[in-house]
Formats: sequence, structure tokens, C-alpha cells
Amino acid sequence: MAKPLVSDDLWEEIEPLLPAPREYPKGGRPPVGNRESLTGILFVLRSGIPWEMLPQEMGCGSGMTCWRRLHDWHEAGVWQQLHRLLLARLRSADQIDWSRAVVDSATARAVLGGQKRAATPRIAARRAASITC
Repeated sequence: MAKPLVSDDLWEEIEPLLPAPREYPKGGRPPVGNRESLTGILFVLRSGIPWEMLPQEMGCGSGMTCWRRLHDWHEAGVWQQLHRLLLARLRSADQIDWSRAVVDSATARAVLGGQKRAATPRIAARRAASITC
């Protein structure tokens, strides 16, 4: 059997962050568990295979099930909470290498935005006629 993608102690920390699977009032198949869905999501994201090629032997349900669960968890803000949890865990174990960290305006908002650029001066007296209208 393959090595599990999520260890038991890590799963105990992740499980409270995950919402319960949706229940469907008309019945149908029982929902795939959160741990199985997370395993399928991590397998697809790590291996780069298409969702529809997720192996059924893994017991993670279909690729569409895992994709739908990924979408639901993203909408619920689970990934931000999970990111904070994993960073705190790595920080407490002193396993973050800050020498390779990059911060830019996409990750940290520049409140005042720095100096404003000067306006670009026009080089012609008037604009050229548009060829599209």
C-alpha cells in the first residue's frame, strides 16, 4: 500500500477546519469522506494529472467529486486557514527558510503605493484617426 499523503497527526489538526460534506435530500450515494477527498485533491495537485484521471483504486471518489470539494473548501476559506496552520506548524519546528522568501505587492499590499509617476507628455498635437471606426 502507498504511503498516505496526510499523516494521522496532521489530519487531526486539519479535520476541524473542513466543513461536513453536503447532504443531498433526495438520497443517492453516500458522500465521500473529507480525508479521502483531501487525499484525492493532494494527489492531483502534486502529480499534475487531470481530475478525470484520478485513479479509482485510491478510494477518493471521482475526480469531479474531489474538484467540487476543492471548490467548496475554497469558497469556505479553508485553504487560507490551512495555510496559516501549516505555516505556524513549520514556524514552531523552525523549518521555514526565510532566505528564499519573496514579498511583493501581489502578496503584501503597498498602502501608500510609493511615489507617483510623472505624466507622460504627448508627442503629437492631436491623436491619429482610428482605423477601426
